[in-house]
Amino acid sequence: MPISIAIIGAGPAGCMLARLLTYSQHPIDVTIFESESSLDFRSQGGTLDLHASTGQRALKAAGLFDDFLKYARYDGEALKICDKNLLCYITQNGSSNGKTSSVSNRPEIDRPQLRKILFESLPEGTVQWNRKLKSISTDDTLPTLHFADGTAATGFDLIVGADGAWSHVRPTLTDERPVFTGIGGYSLVIPQAQEQNSKLFDLVNRGSVFAFSDGKSLTAQYMSDGSLNVGVWGVRAEAMAGEGRKKINTNQDIDDSKIPFKSKLREQYQDWHPHLQAFIQEADDEKMVPRDLFMLPIGHTWEHRPGLTLIGDAAHLMGPWAGEGVNLALEDALKLSEAIIASATCTITPATTTSTDSLGEKKSNPPSPTLVHQHVQTFEQDMFVRATRTQQMTWTMMEAMLLTPGAPRTSIERREERGRSARVRIRRRRRRRRRRRRRQEQALACHDVAGPNRTERDQ
Repeated sequence: MPISIAIIGAGPAGCMLARLLTYSQHPIDVTIFESESSLDFRSQGGTLDLHASTGQRALKAAGLFDDFLKYARYDGEALKICDKNLLCYITQNGSSNGKTSSVSNRPEIDRPQLRKILFESLPEGTVQWNRKLKSISTDDTLPTLHFADGTAATGFDLIVGADGAWSHVRPTLTDERPVFTGIGGYSLVIPQAQEQNSKLFDLVNRGSVFAFSDGKSLTAQYMSDGSLNVGVWGVRAEAMAGEGRKKINTNQDIDDSKIPFKSKLREQYQDWHPHLQAFIQEADDEKMVPRDLFMLPIGHTWEHRPGLTLIGDAAHLMGPWAGEGVNLALEDALKLSEAIIASATCTITPATTTSTDSLGEKKSNPPSPTLVHQHVQTFEQDMFVRATRTQQMTWTMMEAMLLTPGAPRTSIERREERGRSARVRIRRRRRRRRRRRRRQEQALACHDVAGPNRTERDQ
């Protein structure tokens, strides 16, 4: 019998996992249950940069890298990191002909385009729309999915929660809930930016601008349809109190007063460079979305429970500051698919993978649930390590740019100083190694010269 997998959520992580499993040609049945009614039910967010060792690697394993290249924007790697006066501290140019798999290449792709590639690669009927998960019961041998429409589904060897920040699968595994990061703001859109304001379009240069000052940020990213995706984020009072994560409240909402949001934002950014203020002024009023940023605690884990696991934001929600969220999610999908496929091909405990029939001939047995759980548990332990490292890096970057006085200048200077110190240490180690080698060579040379003389004296 084939292994039966239920995936909750048709986002990048869920669809990538389904694609990898169906593409493998192993006996694995996959069903995705998605609460939304269609792929384009709502706005899918901005642009994503996929890294060679994680996101791009998963696409290659799924046989989708050529499809990705049709949409990938290598010129989207263009980047400016500046302060509120538009003084740039880091400038990076994009590349239009660098379509390679080197680690340094991190091309951009719009999130809707990535979802489209993944969804269209799945066999018809893999995704069941309008199936909002309400709860999971674990009274029987196999967990049962209960949906908001009153239906239920069971009989799965593994249920994978890929249903994002507010996962309905997570409570079955852990009581941990996302906590407020201390950062809130708005997502904005400037449609047809090149025609509407060519100066802003040229400033972004088909890439990204990240401006930080005074505990606030303004980001602008080019989208393939010619629009600019703008984010304005600010630190709340409790995050500025100096206790970092310990002081962050878990029940914060956007202060959405009746003051028009542009007037409120213009007041908050009134001492910023006019070009940066223009990103707010030119935004479409109808496409403003208030947002608070949440995260799961760094190092969050759970005790393995047979038949259930999590990937992506459901497992390790983090902020956007390192650009690692979707890459980690796609890597989760790749590694979990490898674990499931290993179970399907019975690559662990060979003694349990064959038996002898009544004629004395060996035959293959279907993978046991225990074998699936062993592989999934190993996957989870690896994911916990990867996620903790990435969450810590993301938090560190947020602290450096939003919670550090004088940022971005002070944070970048500190980073450069650490880099210089590291280079000095490396040069010193190299000099010491060269001196040791010279002493060793001199000692060997002296030994070669002294050897024959001693022989002559002995004679």
